[in-house]
Amino acid sequence: MKRAASILLAALILATSVPGAMALADDPPSNWNKPIRPYRVVGNVYYVGSEGLSAWLISSSEGHVLLDSGPSPAGAKLIEANIAALGFKLSDVKILINTHAHFDHAGGLAQLKADTGAKVWASRPDEPALKKGQHFGDNDNGLTPFAPVKVDKTFGDGQKLKLGETTLVAHLTPGHTIGCTTWTTQVIDRDRPLNVTFNCSTSVAGNVLVGNRTYKTIVADYRATFAKLAVLPTDVMLPSHEEQGHLLDKRRKMLNGDVNAFIDPTEMPKYVETSRKAFETELARQQDAAK
Repeated sequence: MKRAASILLAALILATSVPGAMALADDPPSNWNKPIRPYRVVGNVYYVGSEGLSAWLISSSEGHVLLDSGPSPAGAKLIEANIAALGFKLSDVKILINTHAHFDHAGGLAQLKADTGAKVWASRPDEPALKKGQHFGDNDNGLTPFAPVKVDKTFGDGQKLKLGETTLVAHLTPGHTIGCTTWTTQVIDRDRPLNVTFNCSTSVAGNVLVGNRTYKTIVADYRATFAKLAVLPTDVMLPSHEEQGHLLDKRRKMLNGDVNAFIDPTEMPKYVETSRKAFETELARQQDAAK
């Protein structure tokens, strides 16, 4: 009982202290489904998510790509309303992509697929979780189910997605999930070329790091991901959780006239180092607990 209590306490601490940590399934943060006015970030990239959970529309002359879906059909409907509010047609959304197969980022994919007719692209390692409607790997917070979705195209590291003049590149950055995918693209904003990175989460979020029976390479994968993200050219970091990139603060600065509010080439390395330290601290705690 003492060990179970200590694990629960650690999960609660982790969910409230580590940027982007997945909350306990039965008590998600209230801002995950709180509407927020959508807006253009840079170039052809638009924020269409809720106050607390990111979703990104990347537009092109031949249709649009939507990244992440919110936690449920209700989350998907919120995203759809935001897309319409920006003046885009849902029928012009051609491809749905995902950072990772957790309920808060994939739970609305089935609804969005049904409403837009778009094709779903997913990394090969995360495809089974999306098809089943439940992510894999031992996790102290449980494996929260979500609506399963048919995947139309799977891919590996380095896959390019081209739609019109828009190109996105998939970078597999596993750890948070086995198929976690970071997406990059280049945009032109005020005549400046910018490297935009939609980074998959790097928090532990309840993942079992010691003795994970269903994801045996989890520790090595996290460390490889930190190394990969640290050198990824990034002018604009757009994470899957608001607090990971202080998106609300940046939006307020933008509304106050700061046209460079989202541009910071130093942000990604700082974020990665903070995540790496949190990971190593949690790994050490779990190793001590297992002795």
